[in-house]
Amino acid sequence: MAEKNDIVIGVDLDGVCADFYGRMRVIAAEWFERPIGELPTEVSYGLSEWGITDRSQYDSLHRFAVTQRSLFSSMEMVPGARKYLRRLSDEGYRIRIITHRLFIHYFHAAAVQQTVEWLDSHGIPYWDLCFMKEKSQVGADIYVEDTPDNIMSLRDKGLYTICFGNSTNTHIADPRATSWQEVYELVRAFRE
Repeated sequence: MAEKNDIVIGVDLDGVCADFYGRMRVIAAEWFERPIGELPTEVSYGLSEWGITDRSQYDSLHRFAVTQRSLFSSMEMVPGARKYLRRLSDEGYRIRIITHRLFIHYFHAAAVQQTVEWLDSHGIPYWDLCFMKEKSQVGADIYVEDTPDNIMSLRDKGLYTICFGNSTNTHIADPRATSWQEVYELVRAFRE
């Protein structure tokens, strides 16, 4: 059995540590010039409930959110993320942040800078910071992820992946967590 300090936890940011949907909802209301109350809090992946009809429209909103509203540095932290990631780090687990925030060209510097600012200002512990689409390539032992396609891809490769539950992934089976305390308990149980 591996020691705790041999276990790498690959942690997604948006929707897992950072309240992506909460902040993006505020920005989308401004972008579409609609009262925020008209945009539901329960959404599917792609945000069609807010009126986004295709990838091009999403990309325009996303570009505006990052370049004009500092999306990646202005999100609220998901409750418990700092507390339980610090606890896991203090117990010897290696935290590896894995995010795919560089999927739209020509503003990577802003995305990276905002990401580091957010992590530092919220006191999130991590050893590694990876900006990657193919999250399985970073070599983590445990993944904490909320995007349905990413969860299924990781699980299809036989990788232990905790689904951090939200309205976009209600159809995803266990292991699931709806809070960081539940993530902590699942991680601790992983190799006991």
